[in-house]
Amino acid sequence: MLAAALERLEREGVRVLAAAPVIHTDAIGPSLRRYANSAALVETALEPPALLALAKRIERDFGRRGGGQRWASRVLDLDLVLWSGGCFAGPGLTIPHPLFRTRAFVLGPAVAVAPRWRDPITCRTLRQLRARLLHPRADHR
Repeated sequence: MLAAALERLEREGVRVLAAAPVIHTDAIGPSLRRYANSAALVETALEPPALLALAKRIERDFGRRGGGQRWASRVLDLDLVLWSGGCFAGPGLTIPHPLFRTRAFVLGPAVAVAPRWRDPITCRTLRQLRARLLHPRADHR
């Protein structure tokens, strides 16, 4: 499914520069299934809202249904996590993704494709963010 989604992005004019190996993780929320997660580094002339619209169209074409319970099982979930333009905020889209720093299933694959990419909010690299998430330091107040 993930490989097919990347192929579809390519057919739509989004150049896939790198794709991380797939990892399998437990769901967040009520879903009982495990999920396949990956990350891709892409290049496109599309601005974030247009890329999000394309991602949502691909999700629908792959069988994802709108509405329903938050975090319920879904066939495909494409997120825009980071953007070379830094930060973006608009209707239905915030970049960087507000929760990406707290999710190992996002940071692990992201490190595989762009370990030195810097979070525009914290200025830390993806590798640093992942290390902080996996090995938090004790609070020395």
